[in-house]
Amino acid sequence: MPRLILCRHGQSDWNAKNLFTGWADVDLSDQGREEAIQSGQKLKAQHIDIDVVFTSLLQRAIKTTYHLLAESDQLFLPIHKTWRLNERHYGGLQGLNKDDAREQYGEDQVHEWRRSYDTKPPAQSDEQRESYLNDRKYAHLDRRILPEGESLKDTLERVIPYWNDQISQQLLDGRTVLVSAHGNSLRALIKYLEDVSDEDIVGYEIKTGAPLIYELDDALQVKDKYYL
Repeated sequence: MPRLILCRHGQSDWNAKNLFTGWADVDLSDQGREEAIQSGQKLKAQHIDIDVVFTSLLQRAIKTTYHLLAESDQLFLPIHKTWRLNERHYGGLQGLNKDDAREQYGEDQVHEWRRSYDTKPPAQSDEQRESYLNDRKYAHLDRRILPEGESLKDTLERVIPYWNDQISQQLLDGRTVLVSAHGNSLRALIKYLEDVSDEDIVGYEIKTGAPLIYELDDALQVKDKYYL
């Protein structure tokens, strides 16, 4: 029976500082490292063997993955990294304190950027975009496909093709798959898996440090789900 494990990365340094993070490649905080370690310990305690792992190109997800696998004695597993599992790109908001953003743009506007399904954040400055386009992590990609700012809908539209082409194929072969990623890339997967409405998905919260297990049937329909 295929099993899907979703794990949101541990708290990052910018999460702790209440900053919009998005594609900014920031490290885990001390709390975040402990959350990642606890995720691995929970998997080990339940004797859950993973077959294949997918994560993003951002270090907070990659390091969460390594801590989780190390603690569950599965560090030998293959890990597939892709930009398509990156966090939602927050455009010009990235690096901005959320309280400062509310003062600058207004409470209602910031709430709409954060919690609407299809509203994009403000665009990056030319300097911000040039810096990230020249990041070595994305050197193998056509610049035209790299986002300047994304809504949750945009995030889903880049995540689901990867699900269809790569992740689901492993599950259809009956494997246990770990996807270690971010709040919004995981939210996009959950919307697709559970057919959650546009209105409901924006308020869907995903715990950190708590692997979310999906038991699936052979057609990848959800039979059960639970947190460890």
